[in-house]
Amino acid sequence: MFRLGPTELTIILVIVLLLFGVGRIGKIASELGSGLRAFKSSLNGESEEKKQD
Repeated sequence: MFRLGPTELTIILVIVLLLFGVGRIGKIASELGSGLRAFKSSLNGESEEKKQD
């Protein structure tokens, strides 16, 4: 029903870049990555205290 090909994905990417700008997208991606790392470490049972020892 909703198939996205390379052309559609490129158009979506250009629109996102125009709306947010390259710098803001990089900041959002960085925050998302650090959030995912924190989530994975909490799933593995690691804590901040263990990393500091």
